[in-house]
Amino acid sequence: MGTTYHVRLALASLDDTALLDAARAAVDAAVQGVDQRMSTYRADSELSQLNRYAGGRPFALSADTISVLQMARSVSLATDGAFDITAGSFVNLWGFGPEKAQRVVTPYELAMLKSAVGTGALEIDPRTRTATKADPRVYADLSAIAKGFGVDQAALALDALGISDYMVEVGGEVRAKGRRHDGRAWQIGIEEPQRTLPRRARFVVPLRDMAMATSGDYRICFEQDGQHYSHEIDPRTGRPIANGLTSVTVAASQCAIADAYATALIVLGPERGVEVAEQLGLAAYFVLRDVDGRHQDRLTTAFAALGGRPATTT
Repeated sequence: MGTTYHVRLALASLDDTALLDAARAAVDAAVQGVDQRMSTYRADSELSQLNRYAGGRPFALSADTISVLQMARSVSLATDGAFDITAGSFVNLWGFGPEKAQRVVTPYELAMLKSAVGTGALEIDPRTRTATKADPRVYADLSAIAKGFGVDQAALALDALGISDYMVEVGGEVRAKGRRHDGRAWQIGIEEPQRTLPRRARFVVPLRDMAMATSGDYRICFEQDGQHYSHEIDPRTGRPIANGLTSVTVAASQCAIADAYATALIVLGPERGVEVAEQLGLAAYFVLRDVDGRHQDRLTTAFAALGGRPATTT
């Protein structure tokens, strides 16, 4: 999926090389399996084959891909269409897809793609495990949910081996279970939204038996004529967001769900995003950028209950 992953285990004994080898193989198989099905970076992936398919008849998909498509649809319905995997057509148009040829898009170009984007653009039938395109140009991009799903699959693989204390991270999306070797909860940092190095944490969350995902406008982006354009595309307009939010982090039981909602909330913006998050009972952390470039935080009730702290606090 164009990114990296790593896993940390807290084991009773580091001498158990058989368990370490089994864990390494199981996680690798789980993540590679998701990559093989849902990556837009692989021409042979199941998703890439669907995107090349001209449509007309239902396209057969694996149970995992159908499951992710259904999760994506549920998040889209809950957020007024702020999350939509068919926005991949817009993502590619702006140059934020696998080709990475970033440029400013004209209103005419966006209008021409409108019929290929939206909740009705891709019909999903879980009974037959098929998806049907309403338009041959429909391009599904699962980048904002598949990484989280990969985290969940890797966690399940470790669970199956009886490993009860671990942290899995794929492309910045995290799931933690149990405790670290020192008995504390896993301490997961939320990155300061900045493009300069070195990267540093802004907020730290003690995460146990939960997942966490962040969406931001500061990593994958470009500037032209003094205007900032990020890869966070509003599927309802086809344009990069410009609503004052610079990052949103969501904690949930499943990383795929946290991943998708983080994207949806950053698209909704600071007012509607917080409102929807509170209505849904989501644990969400918002970072806003004011006109002077300074950052402000907003935490939902559920996120505040996690007991996190600013990273500068000792």
